[in-house]
Amino acid sequence: MNLFIGIAVVIGSIMGGYWVGGGHIPALWQPTEFVEIIGAALGSFVIGNPSTILKGVLKSLPKLYKGSRYRKAHFVELLVMLNTVFKMAKSKGAMALESHIERPEESSVFKQYPLFLHDHHAMAFFCDFFRMLIMGADNPHEIEALMDARIEIHHHHEMEVAGALQTMSDGTPALGIVAAVLGVIHTMGSITEPPEVLGRLIGGALVGTFLGVLISYGFVGPMASQLKAVADQEVRYYNCIKAGIIAYMQGYAPIMAVESARMVLEETNQPSFSDVERAIENAPAAG
Repeated sequence: MNLFIGIAVVIGSIMGGYWVGGGHIPALWQPTEFVEIIGAALGSFVIGNPSTILKGVLKSLPKLYKGSRYRKAHFVELLVMLNTVFKMAKSKGAMALESHIERPEESSVFKQYPLFLHDHHAMAFFCDFFRMLIMGADNPHEIEALMDARIEIHHHHEMEVAGALQTMSDGTPALGIVAAVLGVIHTMGSITEPPEVLGRLIGGALVGTFLGVLISYGFVGPMASQLKAVADQEVRYYNCIKAGIIAYMQGYAPIMAVESARMVLEETNQPSFSDVERAIENAPAAG
């Protein structure tokens, strides 16, 4: 919703101010300038990025409207899941969870937590590192370093997507100048026309510069910033998993490991201790 509100405010403010100041809105309608600038920007974007980034941008576009996929409910469910797994590992031994970790989609434990189960990357992250515990890993500092590296890889890809859009934004004003120069060339070819014709042609050429700057700073740049913010927010979900596993490895009781995971969350999505405690009490018994 914020995306569409922002677009409406940008367009409304600029067009409204232009109109109130005596400007003629129809003069801004220059289809050839739109085609030249947007087409060249998209072409440059394709040239400058590998297919993985192009696909990543397409997959990330819904985030501009929806924002981060993670809400407070996701974090509450995650913390309850961590408590369930840690309690099972504490009471029955980590090996009791091997079948659940190897085939999480068939696990009676993970099926109780659908938000987590359907998050493929987060599920793989948790299972990969908990599997290392089952295999005998006992150095929390080494595991934490590996987790940080894995999170950095995931975050780096998301930031590459945002960075590609930012690069596109940075280049769009220059493409607007290119369109304006082409308009001036066209105008110079009509130098013998009367002033009213020349004025219309020069105005049309200047629209290219206007569009390049508007598209860059009014739309594409803010979109890149939004994707960067979403990527930073989503990393916190993985940091929550990391904090819980590391605390458990350090010998904390399950509920204390869960509390350690809760404490690393930002205030916006951080459930209270009582919220988590109540959710744990209402959770189904582990299989």
